[in-house]
Amino acid sequence: MLSTTVAEYVVKTGDHQTFYLAAGPADGPLIIFVHGWPELAISWRHQLPCFASLGFRAIAPDLRGYGRSTIYDRHEDYALENVVADMTGLLDALGTEKAVWVGHDWGSPVVWSIASHHPERCHGVANLCVPYYTLERGLDACVGLIDRDIYPESEYPLGQWEYQGFYEENFAAAIAPFDANPTNAVKALFRGGDPGGKVKPSRTAYVRRDGGWFRGAAEPPDVPRDAEVISETDLSVYAAALSRNGFFGPSSYYMNHAANAAYADRAVNGGLLEMPTLFIAAEYDFTCECITSRLAEPMRGHCTDLTSKVVQSGHWMAQEKPVEVNAALAHWLATSLSDVWPK
Repeated sequence: MLSTTVAEYVVKTGDHQTFYLAAGPADGPLIIFVHGWPELAISWRHQLPCFASLGFRAIAPDLRGYGRSTIYDRHEDYALENVVADMTGLLDALGTEKAVWVGHDWGSPVVWSIASHHPERCHGVANLCVPYYTLERGLDACVGLIDRDIYPESEYPLGQWEYQGFYEENFAAAIAPFDANPTNAVKALFRGGDPGGKVKPSRTAYVRRDGGWFRGAAEPPDVPRDAEVISETDLSVYAAALSRNGFFGPSSYYMNHAANAAYADRAVNGGLLEMPTLFIAAEYDFTCECITSRLAEPMRGHCTDLTSKVVQSGHWMAQEKPVEVNAALAHWLATSLSDVWPK
């Protein structure tokens, strides 16, 4: 019986410290799960024991700016090139040449960037919600793919990405309500998918118009926790980390579009991914809307071995629908990366 106990570790790579969670046999093939905004390694709490039980060495780091990893005080420190260096440094520290990489939200541009700049460090890559050849290339790469039937340009010039424009225009106002009450912020953000939101503007489209998140309120509303997505324990862990570190680091990921676009232009092989890739879209994620919009189109032209799946969930897919996500990942690993499957 393989142990599925999740343990905590810290590694130093140069001046950078990465905290990570790990489970599974030390000599198992490596699968690394990369979280997004405003999350933590625990966002993968349903995946780590599952893949450990299959014989993988399953790892989830806290990205820079989060949890117990190093916090930086300049926006430019959170450019993708720096985050990718942290992840390849982690792989070096683990003494392994290659891993299967899995990302979600901002973790997806990180993983897509590892694949496009360091394909030799990847057995394969899988991402949830954010397709390839979009956000890792900067905000402009996403704007031309907006569904203008839902987001008329005169009303929503940046479509569902209006909130990202607000970070650039007024960063202090964008993060102020989150810092004012991280507990309420987590409860308000981490919610299950709502089929009723189809073909309606995402709430992220109103952030600029409202002068901030939560309709411009000074702090998030106190809404009931969605027990289908996070437990009371999960809430307390997220809130404690975000209270300790603040939202400057996590939200600075939105402040590097130009630098990220320039970095993407230096991808090897013209940005064409030839390793096995998996993309899992969330049917009720109306910010990263990939079902009816053109958001996932560029990916199809830049991945030669692409598997696509759809899960009926909201944005926090790995936490809301872990069984479906784990099944999609395991099936892809068993069929597209059978040579990596634990012996």
